[in-house]
Amino acid sequence: MPKITRLGWIAYAIAIATIVLDQVSKAWILSTLGADPGASQPLLGPLHLTMVHNQGMSFGLFRGSELSRWLLTAFSAAVVVGLAIWARKTTRWLMAGGLGLIIGGAFGNNLIDRIRYGYVVDFIDVTRLHFPWVFNVADSGITVGVALLLLDSFLSEEKTLAHPDGHGL
Repeated sequence: MPKITRLGWIAYAIAIATIVLDQVSKAWILSTLGADPGASQPLLGPLHLTMVHNQGMSFGLFRGSELSRWLLTAFSAAVVVGLAIWARKTTRWLMAGGLGLIIGGAFGNNLIDRIRYGYVVDFIDVTRLHFPWVFNVADSGITVGVALLLLDSFLSEEKTLAHPDGHGL
C-alpha cells in the first residue's frame, strides 16, 4: 500500500476538522432552534438560522423515499472512500485542501446526518439575499472544496501549458 504524503495527512486533518465543525454547529442549532422544521431566528442582517430537514442531496436536490436516503448514503460512502484514496497521494496544497473539505462535508452531511437523523440538518439561511437554499457547514465545505480543486486544476494546467517540458521557454 502506498505511503500517505504529508499533504495527504493534511487533507485528512482538514476532513476531520470539517466534520467536527459541521457536527458541533448542528448540535448547537438543534439545541437552539429545536428539531421542528421551519423554526427560524434572525441572526445578523439578512442571515437567519432556519431549521430545515433536507432529505435530498445538496440544496434539497433528489428528495425522496427511504430508499433514496440509503442510496444517497451508499453513494456518499463510495465518494468518501474514493476521495480518501486520492488524497493519500496528493502533492499540491490546493488539492489537499479541496479534497479534505469535500471528504469532511460528504461524511458529515451524507453519512452521519442521514444515518443519525434520516435527513441532513440545514440551517444557514440567506434567502433574503435571493439565494434560494438553506445550507450548512458541510455544504459550504463541499462547495469551497470543489472550487479549490477547480483552481488547482486550472493553475496546474496553466503551468503545464507555459512549460510543457518542465524547462521553460
